[in-house]
Parts: sequence; structure tokens; C-alpha cells
Amino acid sequence: MTDAAALDEAIESFDIRSLPGDYVADPYRYLAALRRADPVHRNPDGSYVLTRYADLARVYRDPTLWSSDKREDFRPKFGDSPLYEHHTTSVVFTDPPDHTRIRGLFQAAFTRKALEALKPRIEALVDRYLDELEDCGAMEIVEGFSFKLPIEVVCDMLGVPGKDRLLIRDWAVAILTALEPSLSEEQLDHGNRSVVAFKDYLKDLVRHRRAHPTDGSSGEVLTALMEAEADGQKLTELELLHQCIFMLNAGHETSTNMLSHGINEMLRRPDAVRRLNGDPALIDTCVEEVLRYQAPIQINNRRATADTELGGVALPAGTGVHLMVAGANRDPEQFPNPDRFDIGRRPNRHMSFGLGVHICAGNSLARIEAAIAFGKLFRRFPTLHITGPAEIADRVRFREVKRLEVAL
Repeated sequence: MTDAAALDEAIESFDIRSLPGDYVADPYRYLAALRRADPVHRNPDGSYVLTRYADLARVYRDPTLWSSDKREDFRPKFGDSPLYEHHTTSVVFTDPPDHTRIRGLFQAAFTRKALEALKPRIEALVDRYLDELEDCGAMEIVEGFSFKLPIEVVCDMLGVPGKDRLLIRDWAVAILTALEPSLSEEQLDHGNRSVVAFKDYLKDLVRHRRAHPTDGSSGEVLTALMEAEADGQKLTELELLHQCIFMLNAGHETSTNMLSHGINEMLRRPDAVRRLNGDPALIDTCVEEVLRYQAPIQINNRRATADTELGGVALPAGTGVHLMVAGANRDPEQFPNPDRFDIGRRPNRHMSFGLGVHICAGNSLARIEAAIAFGKLFRRFPTLHITGPAEIADRVRFREVKRLEVAL
């Protein structure tokens, strides 16, 4: 069988819960084939896989028709478990009016003034990691740089002590891995234990913050979340704990992957590094292209609340759809030469932070982290190079670099 024939066969039987063995290595080949041949693809379980930019935009922009509430979807998967409690309480999986109320309480963390105040800290952290790279002459970039920066920043915001930050990472990975389309019992057990441990940890942190509201220079966001009100309502204790878990998880997981992929893609193209160093004003478009080209979160999900249609396909109420962000981000109808990595690409309205009411609340912070990190790294070490291919984690929803070795 030819490669083309094998791909056609794979697309015809494509099942997001049972993907081809080489999907993680190159998901874009499969997504492009789906977008050409079957852009509104019926999954064997009755859900649909969407790969066109226009279809994703329609879904994102209509939160009334397309619900983010996962109570129905997650019950068969998680049962009455800690994972179910977390993922159905988190702001990202709620609809208005709860979503509007909870998201409004987050906004104090991401005002222009608050973000400007974070920049000196981000710059100092990046300089410290680059000093370590210079001293050693080599670095495993995930552990030494791209994980450390966002976890330090978000933990500062919530007042998490430095000694506990590796705990946060382990819990976060287990909880977010539970969102993958297919899971083992071991992964489910690990995720549930992690939610329980994370909640217990945060209860202690909240108690300490209440007893010492001005203790130290970090933790202002935690205090703000504890005290903030929307329409006369504060977060309940359960909501507070789960929004903190969500913020700690989302605040570093996607940013870590964004930084790792950006460094990998740039170092694989020395001409792109030279172009950026020759024209530092390209830093913003560079960050956007990294986000488009290797979306850190590659799949989102919604459920129809009424009968509707997409791309001429009738979808009854209750139908679930898988929004293949990685496919939409390489749709040639929206992005000319979509498989080309171009740090000067304009316009670049990618969907890596979502769209509409659920657009990532921390997207401005992530962009600031990336702009400072990439700008300083490539300017200081213009001949930095990769010493081995990036190791990509076996995950589908999240596009993760597990390991990337570099040297001066």
C-alpha cells in the first residue's frame, strides 16, 4: 500500500480515541488530510472532529449554542471522583453566568498595570537561567529554562514557596493528563490523588494567607481572589481551591510548551535566529508564529445545546465536537503556506489561546514571558545549537517537548 493510500485509509477510519501510532510524531499530516477530505468527521462514538478554521471560529464565537460545561461529558470518564470535581468546577469548563462571574474575579491578576509590574521579575529570572547556561556551556532546556520561568512567575503570583514548586508540576501534569482522550487506570488514579493532595496543600496556603495577609512580596493574586467579589458574591472555598489549581496548572503548562517549542523551532532554523537578531522588532510576530506553528493546547471540546449544522453536516443537540486547534492553525484558507515557519507572518490570527468568551485569561502574560525569553536568549547566544532532536511527549491534547538538549 502506498503512503497516500495508507493515509486515506487512516482518515476514513480516524478515531480520536484510538489514534495511529505515528500521530504524535506528526499530527499535522493527519489533520491536513482530514481538513481536505472530511473536515467535519464523524468519530465512531458519535462525536465530530473539526479541522477547518472557519468551523472552529463559529463554535468558539457562540457559547450559547456550543457549551463548555463538561458535567455530562466527564461523568462516564471520571465518575464521582476528585478529577470530576476539579474539571467541572474549573472556569475553563463552565458556561455563563458562572463563567462570567468567576472569570471576572481573575481579571485583577492580568490588568496592564499588574503585568507591567511582573516584567522586571521575568527579566531577572531569564537572566539568571542564561547565566547558568553560560556557566555550564550546555542545558536541557525544559528543566533548565522553559519549565522554570512560568512556574516561578505563577507561583509568585499565588505565594507558593520555592521549595514546593516541583510538587506543583507533578500534580499539574497528572491532572491535565487526565484530559487526554484515552487513559489508563494508573493515570486516572494518579490524577485523582493529585487533586486531593493539591487541595490539601492549597487549604494550608489559604489559611496562612488569611493569617498573614501581607506576609512577603508574593501572593497578592491569592489574596485578591480570596477577597474579590462579583455581583456581591465571593468565590466559595471549593471554587477558590479549584480556580487556584487551574491557574497554577494553566499558568505554566502551556507556557512551558510554548517556550520549549519556540526554542526548538528557532534553533532548527539558524536563519530565523539571525533574522530576529537583525530586526528585534520581529519579536512579537515571532512569538505569534511559535504559538500558531506548535499550538501548546491542540484540542478543545464543546457540546451542542440545540440542533445545528456545520459544513453542511446536521448535528443534533447533545453532539460533542473536538476542536482541532492544530488543524485550524494550519488551514491554508486562513494562513498562506501554513507549514512554513515564518517569524514575520502577518496577519496571524491563530487559535492557540482560543477565541470568544473563553479566550485564555493569561494570554498576555504568556506573550510577555515568551517575548522576554526569546529576545534575551537568542540575542545573548546567537550560535546556540541543538545537540539532539527534541523528545515529544506521548500526549495528544497537549503538545509537549519532554526533553531538548542545547549547547553553546
